[in-house]
Amino acid sequence: MSEWSSKASGIIDGHVHMGPVSDEAALSAIRAAAGIEKMALVSIQNPESGSGLPQSLYMKARCPDRFFVFAGLNHAARLSGGKVCTPSLAEQAEAFDRTGCDGIKMIEGKPTSRQQMDIPVTDPYFADYWARVEALGLPVVWHVNDPEEFWDPDRLPGWAREYDWGYGPDDVEKETLYAEADEVLARHPGLKIVFAHFYFLSADLPRAARFFEEHPNLHFDLAPGIEMLYNISRDPDAGRTFFIRYADRIVFGTDLSSGLSAEESIVRAGIVYRWLESEDTFRVPDAADFLLGPPEDGIIRGLGLPDEALARIYHGNFARLTGPQPRPLNVEAAIAECDRLAAIAEALSGQPAAGTEAGRVARYLEG
Repeated sequence: MSEWSSKASGIIDGHVHMGPVSDEAALSAIRAAAGIEKMALVSIQNPESGSGLPQSLYMKARCPDRFFVFAGLNHAARLSGGKVCTPSLAEQAEAFDRTGCDGIKMIEGKPTSRQQMDIPVTDPYFADYWARVEALGLPVVWHVNDPEEFWDPDRLPGWAREYDWGYGPDDVEKETLYAEADEVLARHPGLKIVFAHFYFLSADLPRAARFFEEHPNLHFDLAPGIEMLYNISRDPDAGRTFFIRYADRIVFGTDLSSGLSAEESIVRAGIVYRWLESEDTFRVPDAADFLLGPPEDGIIRGLGLPDEALARIYHGNFARLTGPQPRPLNVEAAIAECDRLAAIAEALSGQPAAGTEAGRVARYLEG
């Protein structure tokens, strides 16, 4: 069985990636085919190409009732050694809020991000930003860490090896990243954080439970990380107990991308639906996308969650954090933000601003 349709309605996917503006029709088709009512577009910025946030703003403008936007930070000034100027991170957060973004996406916490910019999130570089995000009340989808097997060359999955996601003694350690996140949370207890990919604690549910008890306003999302399903499937009864107990702390997510085929998207969403809703024992279907790995990698055992828990996970928790509807787009502010990003991309890459994703979106928004 390669497809599984959810029995639920009103599903909000809290973790989706939008590619170029030319993927508009593909993403809309994916949303409909996967049975998802609304999507949160988590937007990692690429300063050199001017992409990431602009095309998510474009989707919000095109379908304002369907797409939430979580904006990523732009570190161009720091990464370029001062070649370009950018607003401070706190000022960027304020701009996201003015523009009508629904939250912030952070990749600062993934080891590959630390390889690119070796600045802990506890550094003074981030200090005003955390305070501003806490004051604004913007929810943050935050990727911290990676699966534990990424630090073990003997256990590193082939698909992760292809992406150079294996880490060694020169890379930041997993517990260091957790300790830094803990320090941020201690300094700013009012932050509204959704830790992506179950905070990579799926192999240690007692630790995940302790984390939830210590931080009553924080959440995990379910965007696979296929290891999450394999880890929890080792003891599905314990997994079911955890999910029911913490049903108000878990946010549905798929990690869908506009670059996937319709079939791959249906399979990816269907794996998570089937895991949550059924008590089936199954493997990843052959038609799954590359990042889910081959079927022989492991067994998935469904949790068979009750409808009340499913309702919270599928839409209630996300809606509580952001509101049930996407915020209206401030078109004037969005144009200014896209023009700023286009100018940075031109300065870094030499590509004319008008030819960047940011430049094209700015002109579209002007009408």
